[in-house]
Amino acid sequence: MHPAYSVIFFTVSSGAGYGLLVVLGVLGLTDSLPSGFWFGVVAFGLSLGAITFGLLSSTYHLGRPERSWRAFSQWRSSWLSREGVAAVATYVPATLLGAGAIDLIDLGGTATFLRVTAAALALTTIYCTAMIYKSLETIHQWHNRWTVPNYLILGLAAGAAWMNFLLLAFQSSNHAFSIFTMLMLALSLMCKMRYWTFIDTTAHQSNAESATGLGHLGKVRLFEGPHTEENYLMREMGFQVARAHALKLRNYARVCGLVLPIFFVLAAEYTGGTMGAALALLAALMMSVGMIIERWLFFAEAKHVVTLYYGKERA
Repeated sequence: MHPAYSVIFFTVSSGAGYGLLVVLGVLGLTDSLPSGFWFGVVAFGLSLGAITFGLLSSTYHLGRPERSWRAFSQWRSSWLSREGVAAVATYVPATLLGAGAIDLIDLGGTATFLRVTAAALALTTIYCTAMIYKSLETIHQWHNRWTVPNYLILGLAAGAAWMNFLLLAFQSSNHAFSIFTMLMLALSLMCKMRYWTFIDTTAHQSNAESATGLGHLGKVRLFEGPHTEENYLMREMGFQVARAHALKLRNYARVCGLVLPIFFVLAAEYTGGTMGAALALLAALMMSVGMIIERWLFFAEAKHVVTLYYGKERA
């Protein structure tokens, strides 16, 4: 599939924002968050800012952005619509929590309910985003058991990496949370490796023979291209990335986005202070860059079965 940068930035930015919101909600339940006006401003500003930037960037992928509101009406059958509903609903508890964190309002006994609700809706939104792709049976690289776990785990790992930086920046080092962050990064690496192995060693059940209905005659091969020039389907559904180039980008995503952040989080934990906060920030930034590469590959390596009609032997 053609990698649209608007969707890449949407999934990376909103995934990190929702992941951070989940962590904020859970740590708030255990009273593990630093108190103070500026922590509330930075933490909830970063989370809601990333979510909002992601959602706004996604509208640039629409042919008619002014009609995007119509997507909300199809929540009974569309994962895209469910994602939109969940995304908007998340703003309510998240905004109230942010207002409470900077003492604009007194949440009182509703704080626990709001934290649970915000975390649950954030996870639901990430899940819906993943299901948009997982539900497409015509794209083997998306319609598999690894798509949803990767979206969820990568989102939580990104949120944990940014929260680890915030804890160190506000002089509230949490040894247990640093370990959790490293575990989430390691789990993300394992899941991503399993996903890449899966798409390398399997293919869609359809092939050139079944796609043309001529399999009973023997092996089917393309005699002549259906078009003399590239058309929309080949540009959008059959985007090609060289195997060597894809492997190189996978290494960048793996090392920059997951392996090095683990070591920087570990170094930040034992360094502490201003240097520890700087190392934690570097870990979060590196993971974000790595996730942009990973998400570009997620789209670029996906092949629609329609490419079988254009000479591809597998999809």
